Amino acid sequence: MIRNRKNWHYLIGGALLLLLLKYSDSIFQIGQLFLSILVPMFIGCAIAYVLNVLVVKVETLPILKKSIIPGSYKRLISVLGAIVMFLLVIIMVVQIVLPQLVEAFGVVLKGIPPMLEQTAAWLATQKLPVPELQQWFSDLNINWPQLVQKAITYLSSGVSNLFSATVTALGSIGGIVMQMVVSFIFALYLLFGKEKLGYQFGSLMEVYLRESTTNRLLYALNIAHDTFTKFIVGQCTEAVIIGVLCTLGMMLFRFPYATMIGTLIGATALLPIVGAYLGAAIGAFMILTVNPLQAVAFLVFIVVLQQLEGNLIYPRVVGSSIGLPGIWVLVAVTVGGGIGGIVGMLLAVPTAATVYKLLKQDVVQRKQRIDRKKSSNQNAS
Repeated sequence: MIRNRKNWHYLIGGALLLLLLKYSDSIFQIGQLFLSILVPMFIGCAIAYVLNVLVVKVETLPILKKSIIPGSYKRLISVLGAIVMFLLVIIMVVQIVLPQLVEAFGVVLKGIPPMLEQTAAWLATQKLPVPELQQWFSDLNINWPQLVQKAITYLSSGVSNLFSATVTALGSIGGIVMQMVVSFIFALYLLFGKEKLGYQFGSLMEVYLRESTTNRLLYALNIAHDTFTKFIVGQCTEAVIIGVLCTLGMMLFRFPYATMIGTLIGATALLPIVGAYLGAAIGAFMILTVNPLQAVAFLVFIVVLQQLEGNLIYPRVVGSSIGLPGIWVLVAVTVGGGIGGIVGMLLAVPTAATVYKLLKQDVVQRKQRIDRKKSSNQNAS
């Protein structure tokens, strides 16, 4: 009887697999539609998760924790306080950080033509095979009038579609705004009802899953929550500290563009490993347009600052919460950046750290069981 039941399971599984293969295109389209519908929910969960870090901080304040205000009002005050803090951070980024970053990239763009002119002047003083380069360009046989005519035709045809493109863009912006509003409302529902939702999910796992499976799942979720929370708080704190230190140090040594480069270093510090090199390279190029010797001195300053950050600041603020070796951080950043760009880089490190912690503990537990089994066998013999 059991063998017949297993055979039926295999037949049903094989039939479902064949149906999936046959109608894979339709199933894929339905899956895409379903995911597009759930996008506001996913964004709302992300917003609620970030705001919950602030909500917990506000709820643990002594003035609110020891007050006689009812629990529902405490939650309302905590959520409102978290939203105000979040909005203040966004306003500060928009008012202070973004203008500095835009101005910094403007300086970089303005500095490229003079650098090219200086490079061309230097090449002119060198004995290089310039006639060979001119011959190579002449051999390309580029019909410049025809190329210009094609460009004009392309631009004129593009202007005719400008109105429809504008309408499409406005519709997309309206859709994004509406999606964000729905996501924010969903996030508020999650924050106000997180205890009830937690109880409901706990009841579902208790009913439909084994106790051992539930315990392992809850343990993995707690590890992931702890790692992500500490990483988000620690990375943002570390970025602010390194940005302020860079700005003060550049002012002390009288480097140009101190505020802009300090802001840039702080913003790029949010990206593990890659951000430090990116910010240093852009800052060095900005200073190079003013004084090449100061650009070299700036690179030395950044190296010293990064050593200070890596040995003192990062281990205290972020490092202990991640516990991921450097090589795996680099692998996580590379893979995450290839899959999801900047967002992938940010999410890859805490995800890899969570997997690393769970795998490490599982290996330790299995080795302990193997050692106990070996010792029991030796005692028995």
